[in-house]
Amino acid sequence: MRGTLRSDLLRLEASLDSEDFNYDRVKPLLRAVVAKDSDEKIWAQVYHAVTESTPPPRPIASHLKQTPLSRNMGSLVNSSERRIDTDDVLKEDLGPMYVDIPGFYEAFFGKIPGLEMASKAIFKMCCDGSGSDPLFREGWAEWPADANEASALIWLKKIITQIAQWAQNYRQTPARGLWIESNKPLDGSTAQRKLDFAILSHPEAEAHWSQVLIPGELKSNPKEDRHTSAWFDIGKYAREVFFSQDTRRFVLAFTLCGSLMRVWEFDRLGGIASTQFDINKDGLRFVSTILGLLWLKEKDLGFDPTFTPFNDGRCIEIIRDGTPERIVIDKLMGRVPCIVGRATTCWKAHPVEDPSTMLVIKDSWQYPERDVEGELLRTVTEEGVCNVARYYYHETIHVDDRVDDIQHGIRKGLDITKASNYNAQGLSTPRTSQISQGSTAGQKRSSSQTGARLPSSKRPRSESPIKVDLVHPSPLRNRVHRRVIVCDFGQNIYEASSRVALLAALESCIQGHESLLKAGILHRDISINNLMINEDGSNPSPLGFLIDLDLAIKLQREGASGAKGKTGTRAFMAIGVLRGRQHSFNHDLESFFWVLFWICIHYNGPDEERSVPEFNKWNVVSMGELATLKRGTIADEADFIEILTQNSTPYYKPLIPWVNRLRRVVFDTQGADEKLYSRMQEVLRDAQKDDKVLSNAVSS
Repeated sequence: MRGTLRSDLLRLEASLDSEDFNYDRVKPLLRAVVAKDSDEKIWAQVYHAVTESTPPPRPIASHLKQTPLSRNMGSLVNSSERRIDTDDVLKEDLGPMYVDIPGFYEAFFGKIPGLEMASKAIFKMCCDGSGSDPLFREGWAEWPADANEASALIWLKKIITQIAQWAQNYRQTPARGLWIESNKPLDGSTAQRKLDFAILSHPEAEAHWSQVLIPGELKSNPKEDRHTSAWFDIGKYAREVFFSQDTRRFVLAFTLCGSLMRVWEFDRLGGIASTQFDINKDGLRFVSTILGLLWLKEKDLGFDPTFTPFNDGRCIEIIRDGTPERIVIDKLMGRVPCIVGRATTCWKAHPVEDPSTMLVIKDSWQYPERDVEGELLRTVTEEGVCNVARYYYHETIHVDDRVDDIQHGIRKGLDITKASNYNAQGLSTPRTSQISQGSTAGQKRSSSQTGARLPSSKRPRSESPIKVDLVHPSPLRNRVHRRVIVCDFGQNIYEASSRVALLAALESCIQGHESLLKAGILHRDISINNLMINEDGSNPSPLGFLIDLDLAIKLQREGASGAKGKTGTRAFMAIGVLRGRQHSFNHDLESFFWVLFWICIHYNGPDEERSVPEFNKWNVVSMGELATLKRGTIADEADFIEILTQNSTPYYKPLIPWVNRLRRVVFDTQGADEKLYSRMQEVLRDAQKDDKVLSNAVSS
């Protein structure tokens, strides 16, 4: 802990010299010191200052306000995901984590039929013993005195199995599997992560993250119930669940530190948690919590109910131009590995009535203030913009006839401003009295009687539809679940079958960007995942085309997007954007250059990808430092050629002189006008005629 704080303070000190350092992050600390506040308040502001390791750039006077930049796990590309590199980013990806939310239990368990009655009856059986020694008498009888993790896991499995067995007397309880092998990593992990405990989808479920319904984290020490320990660990597990389950909208989880338990909910805004309670003092609440988790339907565990079974697969149903259609899912194409953010997920699909029509379904969680991507795509398609994915359908997802947003649809209107650690300017330390509820872990609760009342079952009201007030915006963020379907399909550009195909597709994508700009739309998110290539002669899609208008803006529009943060693919951001300058078309064109540069280093042909340690840090360093690294990379021609020569894969070494020529064009300060489009395309066309590029030979 001491070492971590020291390193954070050193990082804060180093960032003071950065051009994009925002002094607002330390003003609350300075005010607290000048006012001679208590040590607790001062240390809370120290924590706030050091945890905001990547501040947004300072505002820029412009008719078109910028969207601040942030980073998350979804922005990592070609990274080995070594923990030394990614844990700092993961902490940011977890977003705000608020605890002791009033009404949490009622929101997620309050409407489960028969839960209160069954919980009381089962807890009474625990106290009576049912023919054997009571399971609960002033505490759980077999609970390990030292809360040893291994012993606690065995106890937890035994008591949950017993509760599930008794629960069958009250209603049909789904058969679930239980995972307690805390020293064994589950398959399907992005970083070989181990998991203490989990409720699995069924008793015979394989040891895979795709089967985890509810992850759990155990700590023997009650003091581990804090942001840097149990909270962080359960957040890592929630991320694995999100990534492995392509229709998961939110994840419920729990932490058990000593005998102190919390239930968590993770979504695309971060994590929130219930009040802390001692399972040895409030045995009834423990039984009710476990039974509630066992009885929740898949929809209430966070799965998207708009995906339904179809033959041996899945489908969705839409109403397009007044006509119902069923769209069959062919395969998952990709899902961004993150918690907080847009969390874009794409599937290849086709209409059930026309299997030959290839479609791509894209789901994402958008700020409601943003332009609706589907509307932009429809406009683009109607205006005949070339080399951009063509519109088919879009909608805002509804669940239970309500807009599927986070604040109302998922969190049921829970008020995070009432959290014990809520601070309008950032995360503060929890108020001890509210976390501990005036008790100490390990003590017995005198009021644990079978007649004790459970929390009220009244659920907070929520409003629908979502209303956005841009003049008086709410201080609380929100995200809305949106779906777009396009009728162009291809592969990521780095999967090009040849060097010439790569260059031709890149040229085609640049043409698409120019066509988009002439229609009054700026893309703003050029990356290897948003440039597509189509080499299938039977596929009517263009050779190269752009996708993803999530961050696109209409150039004639005044005002900001209203979004609180932008998640981009950091490795491809233009130097000026990293410095906080107004995003313009030439910044996107620079991003095309960085895409080609990156591919040459990280891909040895269409089938071999590699991680390069020297460039892994581009995923995790601050925006200012990344801008400096990029400027140093391209500033001197001899140095640039040496960097590419040393780092390019053998397959792409023939492109080095052409990447350098593209560098000259892109970073020519005299060429920052729309002629840059034609100049870049000319370089790419000339490169396609180079005998060394055309050859199948691979350089050594």
